Amino acid sequence: MPDVPPMRTARPRKLLAQYGWLAAIAIAYLWVVPYFPRIQSANELPRVYLVKAIVHDGTFAIDRGVARWGGTADVSPHAGHVYSNKAPGSSLLAVPVYAVVSTVAGEPSLGTSLWICRVVSGVLPSLAFLYLLWGFLARFAPDSAVRRLVVIAYALGSMAMTFTLLYYSHQLAAICIASAWILAIDVADGKRTLRAMAGVGFLAGAAPLVDYQAAFAGVPLLAHFVYLMWPRRRELGKALAIAAVFAAIPIGFLLWYHAECFGGPLKTGYDVSQTFAHFHQQGFLGLSKLRGEAFWGSLFSADNGLITLSPWLLLAIGGGVLLWRRSGDSRATTDARALVITCTSIAVIYILFVSAIAMWRGGWGMGPRYITAMLPFMLPLVAAALVAAADRPLLLGALCGTIASGVVIYSLGAATFPYWPDSLKNPLYEVTFRLLGDNAVSPNAGSALGIGGIAGIVPFLVATLGLTGWAIQRATGWRGLAAAVLVGGAIIGAFALVPGTGPHADRAYKNTVYPAVTK
Repeated sequence: MPDVPPMRTARPRKLLAQYGWLAAIAIAYLWVVPYFPRIQSANELPRVYLVKAIVHDGTFAIDRGVARWGGTADVSPHAGHVYSNKAPGSSLLAVPVYAVVSTVAGEPSLGTSLWICRVVSGVLPSLAFLYLLWGFLARFAPDSAVRRLVVIAYALGSMAMTFTLLYYSHQLAAICIASAWILAIDVADGKRTLRAMAGVGFLAGAAPLVDYQAAFAGVPLLAHFVYLMWPRRRELGKALAIAAVFAAIPIGFLLWYHAECFGGPLKTGYDVSQTFAHFHQQGFLGLSKLRGEAFWGSLFSADNGLITLSPWLLLAIGGGVLLWRRSGDSRATTDARALVITCTSIAVIYILFVSAIAMWRGGWGMGPRYITAMLPFMLPLVAAALVAAADRPLLLGALCGTIASGVVIYSLGAATFPYWPDSLKNPLYEVTFRLLGDNAVSPNAGSALGIGGIAGIVPFLVATLGLTGWAIQRATGWRGLAAAVLVGGAIIGAFALVPGTGPHADRAYKNTVYPAVTK
């Protein structure tokens, strides 16, 4: 066999070295398929029903889906029909692909339909966003090894992981609003032309079409863009006009959808919801008063806390301080401070939101899902913190231990049962680790090939835990990796100190969780 010319192999190797991490994440996202029909997922089924109703029935009413596969808590009856009480954007995105599949192969089963919707509205947008994020974060972490850590932490060690795999709207909404911000900053920096403002506007308008609370980030982001464009004031008005025209398209559709389904452009499915009406009708859209329980439970509790499950997000505080103090010319300093103000404002808005909404827990899940949209805005600050520690490998390794623990929690949760019951106090041990101990895992590519139990998710574990360990070693060396393992292991071990739920946890596991995963 003739030797392969060096030039033919150099480029693939270079691409693999540069973007192999993205391929590993793609494998992880596609390998496990956490589908459990027994739990009748309230968040996912109405969205799938809507896709089927649009394609097969030419209507927004999901009557046929409810009659055929059963209702859920998240449906809204109105004017003799039943509708999804969700914003429709994630369903609309899946419609074209689902329609093609249905035309070619006939109507897919409910499970196959859900998988199509998850891939189209979750996996593919997330992978595209990670690529966009990779380029954007170069501003804050020019070193690719450090930047890779930030992207992996987000992709595998946060709610981005679970809500990419599940057919919820939170991750897609985060992608829309954060992508609009990134493109807008590129325009302000002169890296893109004003034509990109069409994408900015459409994505910003699509964010609330996908998930209503994504709109909360709009005001800080608009203010940030106006500040950055102020030296180019002659172009600012044109840029905003282009964005406004294209934002009107998805927003106009959302208002029309409301009018068609619920009798008015400003009426949502929550206005006519019956199951949780006592929550949705408190105050404005369920927002009534600040609750200490919601604040603590959303940020610090062992079963649902954002910081507890993704402790690497605490690095954003240190990174924000470092960026605020950054020295340089006056414009660079003020730009850095404007970024810190924008990111901090978004975090404060979403934390106040989840602390004030009556139904703050939002049912079964891993983490405070209503604030998923704020996570991308923490990443520049996290990157700044890791860059500052890059010349001290042991310190950087110790900080990476917080990333490692987040990846362990979210990847193992996704590989077993990412719907943690909200009545359990320590679901990491009472659900995830217990399922692994019983050799029970989510459906996956391995199980589809006849490889059962943990053996079936070995490629997934290599793609998540292996990728994380490799990335930490590349950035910190072997001693840094050892420090990361120690810190990450200590964090995971600390969950064992959390008081359990008692007999209720055992009943929930035996009667609900284990049967859902294994039958």
